[in-house]
Amino acid sequence: MLSTLDRNLERWALLIFYMMLVVTMAIEVIRREVFAYSSVWGEEIVRYAFIYLAWIGAAAAVRERAHIRIDVIMHYVGPRLKAALYILGDLVMAAVAVVALYWSWETVLVSAKFGSVSAGLRVSMVWFLLAVPVGFGLMLLRLVQSFLRDVRALRDGTPVHEGNQLFD
Repeated sequence: MLSTLDRNLERWALLIFYMMLVVTMAIEVIRREVFAYSSVWGEEIVRYAFIYLAWIGAAAAVRERAHIRIDVIMHYVGPRLKAALYILGDLVMAAVAVVALYWSWETVLVSAKFGSVSAGLRVSMVWFLLAVPVGFGLMLLRLVQSFLRDVRALRDGTPVHEGNQLFD
């Protein structure tokens, strides 16, 4: 069960937020065009679902090594150096993620302390601001997994996981 969750956690979360975004947007378009009426809450749901999509999608991209990168040098180095370079990249990205997680969590705590609510939904902003720390937390989890996978490849001299390539 844990391996299924590990493989599909982001995929299911992305599906839920994407469906929420599409259904709400479709309802709002119909309401606006047919009934000449729109709501504030629909716009907010779409906006915050998109924010969750972006941050969870970033974590999924880390898992699959799907972020945009310049990898010309990777074609000319051996498997051990390639693994070492990926490990260096994972460590730098993890440092950035830790700093971002700290500061985004600080924002969530400030919002909780002062009880801010969204304008249309009248829901605590904590739920929406949590998108950033959740995304960076998932990203850190995926970076640790990637780091361990790369260390194993470095130790064994096996090819490192490079993800799917968009172009050959």
